[in-house]
Amino acid sequence: MTDFASSADGTAIAYETLGEGPPVVLVHGFGASRVITWGNTNWYQTLVRAGRRLVAIDCRGHGQSGKPHGQPSYEEGRMAADILTVMDLLGIAKADIIGYSMGGYLTIRLMHDAPHRVRGAVLAGVGEKYFRASRERAEIISQGLLAADPATIVDPEAIAFRTFGERAGNDLVALAACIRRSRHIFEPSELGAITQPVLVICGEVDDTSGAPGPLADAFPNGAGVIVTQRNHHSTVGDRVFKDTAVDFLKPD
Repeated sequence: MTDFASSADGTAIAYETLGEGPPVVLVHGFGASRVITWGNTNWYQTLVRAGRRLVAIDCRGHGQSGKPHGQPSYEEGRMAADILTVMDLLGIAKADIIGYSMGGYLTIRLMHDAPHRVRGAVLAGVGEKYFRASRERAEIISQGLLAADPATIVDPEAIAFRTFGERAGNDLVALAACIRRSRHIFEPSELGAITQPVLVICGEVDDTSGAPGPLADAFPNGAGVIVTQRNHHSTVGDRVFKDTAVDFLKPD
């Protein structure tokens, strides 16, 4: 069942909870939703069977959450704070976080801004290319999302995001604002201050994320795992990802 929390700026944040036990918050990827990333790939069943209480969030601009069209609404610190808004409403002082792709970026920001709220984290679909996030590439994708005629889009990645966003039923104007969001890419020296256990998981042929090692190595308690023969989209439902993440976040 979908519930809603009101963020600091009044944007409605949709979420659902299932299971009982230590909490795990799930943060999906760009252009997707909690159902697409986590529900349709059997993550809900996986975590409930593992004795965890899952909290799956629709990020602003996605799924059933509010979809403001202004770029400032998607500043990365504000999006990370939405996670805390839901945790506060549910009375969760500290949780494990699993973030996929954009959700991984938001999880890193959350660990920086509110380290006392995160017990441990799994960053999936985000790897070495985190350190080379490109505003130019984001602009190309946003222009593809806003194109009046999708047949005019020539960039392959922009075509892929446009197609994915339309199939998901998302608001393309909101998505364009989201991908143009203001963000801070933390240097390895900054990530070195994040002491929680962090697992970085990437598909072997995931050209969007790159290899997990360089990002994992930046965390004092980081580890990296490669899921063989998987790309950016197929990694999320892979059994290796699920089993490794559940084991890594197993309560003491």
